Amino acid sequence: RRYDAGKDGFIDLMELKLMMEKLGAPQTHLGLKNMIKEVDEDLDSKLSFREFLLIFRKAAAGELQEDSGLHALARLSEIDVSTEGVKGAKSFFEAKVQAIHDASRFEEEIKAEQEEKKKQAEELKQRKAAFKELQSTFKQ
Repeated sequence: RRYDAGKDGFIDLMELKLMMEKLGAPQTHLGLKNMIKEVDEDLDSKLSFREFLLIFRKAAAGELQEDSGLHALARLSEIDVSTEGVKGAKSFFEAKVQAIHDASRFEEEIKAEQEEKKKQAEELKQRKAAFKELQSTFKQ
């Protein structure tokens, strides 16, 4: 939300550029585009909250390249308790827990969507088979 200048619920290329600069890890224009491309599930060239959370899931799973901008972003999201203090760390970890909870909810939604698509594909396959069978009776 802090870097969503357009207040549209998405982080676009320029907002990502500003965010990375403020976090102390500026990226090239091409690097920024690649960062978005790596997690942009809906191919709209901007990051939704869900896609933003995907960065951290991929980082935790070790799926980000060490030299990628996304890896730098995930690394910058860690907290130094000696600098932030215990209250800052508490807030940080509460936010992380909430993000993980949100991510698991999104994961459940994704699985449900995938199951629905599989079901629809199977129904379509059955309808086509039934149509071909019916069509073959008329050809004879």
